[in-house]
Amino acid sequence: MRISVSSDMDQPVARAVVAELTRRGHQVTAYGALTPDSDPQWAVCSEAAAHDVTAGTADQAIVCCWTGTGASIAANKVPGIRAALCTDAYTAEGARRWNDANVLALSLRLTSEPLLEEILDAWFATAASTDETDRGNIERVSN
Repeated sequence: MRISVSSDMDQPVARAVVAELTRRGHQVTAYGALTPDSDPQWAVCSEAAAHDVTAGTADQAIVCCWTGTGASIAANKVPGIRAALCTDAYTAEGARRWNDANVLALSLRLTSEPLLEEILDAWFATAASTDETDRGNIERVSN
């Protein structure tokens, strides 16, 4: 899978996201503080990663900032993006299942490396619901 990753800070957990995705066999494109040629502002790099998803050059994105909130807000400004701030595996599972989230937002402050693995396991193991009510809700909030 092609995944764009952004972070406004070069923090160990941001580097762990890239390393873990690569270890799992994903193709990673990095933005922000994760690459020297990218603007590290959370709004700019999160938007860039989200645009990759809507352009079809990435299947999903993971956006990071200190709390995860700003990265989530910036990504959600891109039409077609459903970014979810997830602080645990259960929330990541629900975001994929009930919200068909295509961007995972993470807090650099709250996410430890063991927790990151649990969140990624849940995110990648869960498919979007095919339930008619769930699909209707997703359609309603899609831009």
